[in-house]
Amino acid sequence: MDLKQLEYFVRVAELGSFTRAAVALDVAQPALSRQVRLLEVELRQNLLVRNGRGATPTEAGKLLLEHGRGILHQVERAREELARARGGLAGRVALGLPPSVARVLTVPLTRAFRQQMPEAHLSISEGLSTAMQENLISGRLDIAVLYDAQPQAGLEIHPLIEEELLLVQARPPGLPEDPPPPPVPLREVAQLPLVIPSRPNAIRMHVESEMAAIGCRPQVVLEIDGVSAILDLVADGAGCAILSRNAVARSIKPSAFALRAIAEPPLRIPLSTAVSSLRPATLTQQATLALIRETAQTLLTPP
Repeated sequence: MDLKQLEYFVRVAELGSFTRAAVALDVAQPALSRQVRLLEVELRQNLLVRNGRGATPTEAGKLLLEHGRGILHQVERAREELARARGGLAGRVALGLPPSVARVLTVPLTRAFRQQMPEAHLSISEGLSTAMQENLISGRLDIAVLYDAQPQAGLEIHPLIEEELLLVQARPPGLPEDPPPPPVPLREVAQLPLVIPSRPNAIRMHVESEMAAIGCRPQVVLEIDGVSAILDLVADGAGCAILSRNAVARSIKPSAFALRAIAEPPLRIPLSTAVSSLRPATLTQQATLALIRETAQTLLTPP
């Protein structure tokens, strides 16, 4: 059995589409289809039912998918063990980060990864927590850092840290940075014009949930997906925002904003790491998880 053919089949079965699998594997779709068909000929079994909506595994395909995941994982582990014999970890790790976290972690995490695992390759992408959960299950991501992650079949979720969410306002000219303004009750925040991401952004959903718990709802004036764009609009006077301290600290001009703690109740949102429970983590992925935890504790935890 050809390992490349097996990898192609597993990816098509997981993504449910030859088109999506071709993009994920960076191969031409005709070549992908041909290799999967050759595997079916060799095994004398139809592995996939092809239709206009995509491709779904047959009973034989489901059986091979279960075995195929384990085979490919063992091959990856063997490669890593051989790399360790040469003195280092190897392989590719695909990591997903929320945009505000990516602004803080990408550079230091990449630097530490290269130092500790020079023979391995790290790929980082930004995305919403809901999309990253789907990508973990489909195999397009190996690890993700998620805001307010909820239990889901096929995922292993472990707490990382909690981030405090603050009210972000434009700083009036001449207003000194110290002392910080007093906390503002969440009920008052609900009366302010907010520039906030659209659903299903995890921070947006968390804010709405916490406000609903005290009988109010946010006054949303603009829905903007992107930390930089939100801060630009706040600085321009379009409204206020609810973001983490790190998201503002990594902006081009953090002194342009006044941060206020939120009280009654305070807004805190959990960050977690997540991996697929269908594909056990390789040694390189385990080392990357430890590195993420160490870097996040250092850079995302308030002093």
